Amino acid sequence: MGTKLYVGNLSFRVTNEDLQEYFAAAGAVESANVVFDRETGRSRGFGFVEMASDDAATAAIAQFNGQEYDGRNMVVNEARPREDRPRGGGGGYGGGGGRGRDRGDRGNRW
Repeated sequence: MGTKLYVGNLSFRVTNEDLQEYFAAAGAVESANVVFDRETGRSRGFGFVEMASDDAATAAIAQFNGQEYDGRNMVVNEARPREDRPRGGGGGYGGGGGRGRDRGDRGNRW
């Protein structure tokens, strides 16, 4: 198994195939995936490239980190394992701005 790289600050036009071709200049690429938003289908501006060897991954980081690709300076580094995050929506039930209560201008009406 190769080394997985995080590639950030990608142009929204970059495809999986573009990323694979581009990174092949540094060594053998096992896979390249741009992350897309599930709801809109639009690129989220980052992706992952799995290089076939540690040497190829090191070469890719040295060659591409900070370099311009399709008008944007890429961020390339070794991917970190995904952290477990709680599922579901936002936090608790936060209080809103009141509906006339304690505002003085409407008394205690709701």
